[in-house]
Amino acid sequence: MVRETKYYDLLEVSPDASEADLKKAYRKKALRLHPDKGGDPELFKEVTHAYEVLSDPQKRSVYDARGEAGLSEAGGMGGMDPQDLFSQLFGGGGGGPFGFGGGRSQGPRKTKDLVHRVTVSLEDLYKGKVTKLALTRNVICGKCNGKGGKEGAVRPCGNCNGRGIRIMLRQMGPMIQQIQQACDECSGTGEIINAKDRCKECNGKKVNSEKKMLEVHIDKGMKGGQTITFRGESDQAPGVLPGDVVIVIEEKPHDRFKRRDTDLFISVEVDLLTALAGGQFAIKHLDERALVVKVHPGEVLKHNALKVIPGEGMPSQRHHEPGDLFIRVQVKFPDSMPLESIPFLEKALPPRNALEHFPKNVMLEEVEAVEADARQHELADAGEAMDEDEDGEGEPRMQCANQ
Repeated sequence: MVRETKYYDLLEVSPDASEADLKKAYRKKALRLHPDKGGDPELFKEVTHAYEVLSDPQKRSVYDARGEAGLSEAGGMGGMDPQDLFSQLFGGGGGGPFGFGGGRSQGPRKTKDLVHRVTVSLEDLYKGKVTKLALTRNVICGKCNGKGGKEGAVRPCGNCNGRGIRIMLRQMGPMIQQIQQACDECSGTGEIINAKDRCKECNGKKVNSEKKMLEVHIDKGMKGGQTITFRGESDQAPGVLPGDVVIVIEEKPHDRFKRRDTDLFISVEVDLLTALAGGQFAIKHLDERALVVKVHPGEVLKHNALKVIPGEGMPSQRHHEPGDLFIRVQVKFPDSMPLESIPFLEKALPPRNALEHFPKNVMLEEVEAVEADARQHELADAGEAMDEDEDGEGEPRMQCANQ
């Protein structure tokens, strides 16, 4: 008579299931629970362990007679790694019958990657920079070599059979609910170390905290969202490889320049005399240079004109051609004009446009236009925005293409 049915319940088979039934049930559940398919890793371990026991006639006989306690007494709770058993049973090396590699074909287990975000100015991305990052990570205890205590002092937890978790079965009417929780006896570690035998340096934790300084090289031309990876610099843990430290670049907005890939954009205010009669203006670049732009006499810079300086954009990270610098010209008009200067302007500038001719029935009335105040500016801006929305209703909004 079977006293305990937990392993059969995990595989969803009856206690009298044949070896073929067990294998079929395990294949079905393993496919659903395998971590490579997004399944629950801990439940996958439970199901694989159950199959390992029940597929062995000797272990199954002990389990049927005395349950998990009998297996523990018989020294049969060791077993192999669930991933190795999965690979061995179903051909993990070449992709397996499920279409994905089992266990070790996916590489050795690693600790989690540590992700840090570093905010970088546009100047640093233009010139390149080396910055230092201090991090705290776990490293294998040097005194006990990651064992946690004296030789032979560490033993599997008998309460959870060394798995760190326990699965409780609860009857709810015709349904059986499985509840998974960390073992309270070993605090989820799967191991028991007597207090007197624990390593004095790590207190049985197997790892110690360590501060480390990393040199992060920001290459010229990098941009927000790119990553810099330090292989194997994450936390260490016994029996697994350390993960990576991943640095994510966040580009800080600039107060003068805007960036689009390797192109730079800037708005420059030019006085009216320079715009009309020539001269020069300067642009402080992202390095230790100022670009002096000459406006040739006879050339007229129009308001909102777009100028380009080839090759003065952002450098390319892959050492290709740099981008361009786009200049949007904003002509600054004087607030007033001396009356004695007007004749000279009339002589130098093209003649005024003649007043429009209207039909005889249209009466002409002279009015004064005054400067709008702040509230009137807000009303006008809101009205213009509303007109734009109405004009574009029902049609896709046009966007500027990347330069």
